[in-house]
Formats: sequence, structure tokens, C-alpha cells
Amino acid sequence: MSVGLLALLDDVVALTKVAAASLDDVAAQAGKAGSKAAGVVIDDAAVTPRYVVGFSPDRELPIVWRIARGSLINKLVFLLPAALLLSAFAPWAITPLLLLGGLYLAYEGAEKVYEMIVPHEAPAQETGAQAAPDAQVLEERRVSSAIKTDFILSAEIMAITLSSLDAGTVWSRAVVMALVAIGITVAVYGAVALIVKADDIGVALARRGSGVLAAIGRGLVRGMPSFLKALALLGTAAMVWVGGGIIVHSLAAYGFAGPEHGIHAAAVAAAGAVPALGGAVEWLVTAAGAGVIGLVVGFALIPLASKVLAPAWTAMTRLLPMRRKEA
Repeated sequence: MSVGLLALLDDVVALTKVAAASLDDVAAQAGKAGSKAAGVVIDDAAVTPRYVVGFSPDRELPIVWRIARGSLINKLVFLLPAALLLSAFAPWAITPLLLLGGLYLAYEGAEKVYEMIVPHEAPAQETGAQAAPDAQVLEERRVSSAIKTDFILSAEIMAITLSSLDAGTVWSRAVVMALVAIGITVAVYGAVALIVKADDIGVALARRGSGVLAAIGRGLVRGMPSFLKALALLGTAAMVWVGGGIIVHSLAAYGFAGPEHGIHAAAVAAAGAVPALGGAVEWLVTAAGAGVIGLVVGFALIPLASKVLAPAWTAMTRLLPMRRKEA
């Protein structure tokens, strides 16, 4: 009996080691995949705060929570099963979808840069020329718009995550992607919640604190507008360099590896010129090279989007309400 018990304990220990190794592997893959999606995460965190601008302070956190919940549903209910089905039955489709996402990010980033260079008037509904909707209607519109934007960014996050995973069972891939989805959502919208409440925290510190705390509070209140502008610029830069990087890698996958090799050679040469900061310099040159390609491609897409895609999208969205009424 003692021998049998020892054998059973040995089996339990062996199974525990296997489970621990599996958990370590899942955690490592989740960390690796999450780091590759970092650029899209920065963009997501930079874009979201604008959706709560203009609301009373008591509605800011509920709005962030509603968007975060919608983001989780996007990732876990729609995108994760779709990604697993693609990897199982149409793995060839992952690269084209990544390329389309990269083109979209490059276009969005280039369009924001174009707006900075050549400002244009906002539509009437944004300038208040039309009757302003009540707070509830405006909140519903903002939340809906934020969740739609999040869907596109989340699709990129899930596609990048899937493309970076090692071969494994469908369940291990599902666990890793779910961990990445939950972790990124918590990180992004936790940061967004802190950002949108930072000025209120600053006001409270300035009123109730004294000395250093009051000075920190006043600094938060004064610094938040500049911080939000800097965050918006960072989000635009992230769109451009992530979009450009996806385009470069996708072209290499289809045999057009010249841009990728050129950027890599320039980055290695720059890193060699500054050995003490080699890693940082290589990353900066790689991001800059991807950003240049993203800007060029994005600017080339602006006329196509404005003259072809936008009218087609407007026509389609006008047909949808008509179909609902007919139904």
C-alpha cells in the first residue's frame, strides 16, 4: 500500500509540474502577444477619453464602464471565436485581414495628420448648428460610436495576438487570447478611467490638501489639457507606426520583403553607431521607418476613402433604416 501511495504521489507531482509548465507557457505567450499589440493598445487608450468629454463628472465612469463592457464583448464573444475559426479552417485569411487592418490604421493616422496640417470645418452636428441632443441621447451615441471604434482596434489586437502564437491546441490558443483580451481591456480602460477623473482628483487635492498635496492637485488641473493633447498625438503616432509595421510585415509574407529588409538594415546600422543605446535606437529607427511607410500609404488612401469608400458607406447606412422600417 505504501508503494502504491508513493507511486500515486509521484504521479500527482508529475502532473503538477506539467500543469505548472503549461501555465508558464500560457503566461509567456500571453505576455509576448500582448507586447506585440502594444501600439494598438496605446492608440485605444488615446482615443477613448474623447468620448466622455462634455458629460457631467458623475457620468464619466459609468460611460467608461459601458465602453469597457462593450469592448470585452467585442473581444470574447465575437472576435475570439472568429479568430479561432479562421486559424482552424482558413489560416491563409489571417494575413490579408491583418493587412486590411494595417491599411485602416495607416489611413486613420494619416487623416489625423492631414487635419492638423489642413484644418477643415467640422460637420454641422459637431459645431452645434443643429439642435443639440439631450444628455441621454448623446451618451448613447457616444457609447455606440466608441464600441464600434473599439471593435476595429480589438480586431487588430486579436489578429496580432493570433499571428504571434506558437502552434498548440485550440484550447491553449483560446486561453491565451482570452487572457490577452481581458488583460488589455482592464489595462486600457483602467488607464482611461484614471485619465478622465484626473482633473477631479486634482480639484479635490487642491481644495482639501495642503502644501505638497495642494500643489500636486493644481498641477493636475493645469496639466491635464496638455497631457490630453500629448496623448492624442501619441495615439496618432501609434496608428501610423503600427499600421505601417503591419503593412511592411504583410508585404514580406507575400514576398515583397524589400521595405522590411531596408528598415531592419537601417535600424541595425543606427544601433551600431550608438552601442550604449543600441536597443532603444534600433526600436526608434524601426518605428520611424514603419511610420514613414504608414504615412505614405495612409495619405495615398485619403482620396480613395473620401471619393469612393465614404459615399458607399453613407449609402449603405441610409439603406439600413429603410430595411428596418420595411420589416
